[in-house]
Amino acid sequence: MSQFKPQIKIPATYMRGGTSKGVFFNLTDLPEYAQQPGEARDNLLLRVIGSPDPYGKHTDGMGGATSSTSKTVILSKSDKADHDVNYLFGQVAIDKPFIDWSGNCGNLTAAVGAFAISNGLVDANKVPENGVAVVKIWQANIRKTIVAHVPISNGEVQETGDFELDGVTFPAAEVVVEFMDPSDPDVDMFPSGNLVDTLTVPDEGTFEVTMISAGIPTLFFRASDLGYEGTELQEAINGDSAALERFEKIRAYGAVKMGLIGHIDEAKVRQHTPKIAFVAPAKSYAASSGKAVEANTIDLNVRALSMGKLHHAMMGTAAVAIATAAAIPGTLVNEAAGGGDLNSVTFGHPSGTLKVGAEALQESGRWQAKKAVMSRSARVLMEGRVRVPEA
Repeated sequence: MSQFKPQIKIPATYMRGGTSKGVFFNLTDLPEYAQQPGEARDNLLLRVIGSPDPYGKHTDGMGGATSSTSKTVILSKSDKADHDVNYLFGQVAIDKPFIDWSGNCGNLTAAVGAFAISNGLVDANKVPENGVAVVKIWQANIRKTIVAHVPISNGEVQETGDFELDGVTFPAAEVVVEFMDPSDPDVDMFPSGNLVDTLTVPDEGTFEVTMISAGIPTLFFRASDLGYEGTELQEAINGDSAALERFEKIRAYGAVKMGLIGHIDEAKVRQHTPKIAFVAPAKSYAASSGKAVEANTIDLNVRALSMGKLHHAMMGTAAVAIATAAAIPGTLVNEAAGGGDLNSVTFGHPSGTLKVGAEALQESGRWQAKKAVMSRSARVLMEGRVRVPEA
């Protein structure tokens, strides 16, 4: 008899959502010990993804060894009034035994509605035979409502289509996602009360920054202040270890200034939030695919880092922050986009372009975001069971 325990089998679906992909679970399909948050659940999901991996490859797991592909999602029928599904997102560290539950993944949000419908988490009377199903999602990490508009054909989720999303190789069906009230009405969307602040980072300098909590807490800097053009692709930054260390140091000091952590050392266990990004006026460049992005087709350029690396496209939650900040005159994002009243912008990112829209208004001297909208796509890559050694 073997001294080693056998593997267990857990129903799971491997899905792409926007420019990310992850392993999706129905809460009730998880082993009972993993149906509650805690170390046991984290250890199970770490093993599913293949983390921590000192080789940085995720060879022995379902992860893809990048921040965009090292993700887990747990869905359940919603216990919130007027909502269909609860959505819990875990960003899995690649080389550390750590899962960050502090924020949302906007890209994978595009796949949540499809999974929920296909797995019976949405009442059948809400799904038309043909048309669009409106799925109301409760985002449990950030306690926000998201509305996904999922195309339906012959009673089933339609995944194929001609909608093209830069950063995704093949076209698919368009999924419109609305992030409702993406800022917290009880907290100032700009933590300091200012649209632009000054951040001093020891040995690095003093920078102007727009700190905003909409979609996900984000620090926006001018590309030029950091020594960049704003048209950089991944290798320009991810191949520069000194640059990555500098960005992480700036992010840590920014997190303290935003009030998200009390000391810079805490940033090590809060890698998912805040995001750090830099903006620049529209300028032509060649995207990572070789596609030409012309300055006259975009309003600004934005580059953002996720989990310590420059993102290959743009995180969906950061796109919400971009849209919201762009809509508010006086922010660095609005400035880079040319200034003025903007209810939508098209920005350039390493893989191409993305159009996002937002509604923001000032109430009693405080800015609030009412809604941010973007189009994404999603599809099932594989479904069945994942196997992990029994705990």
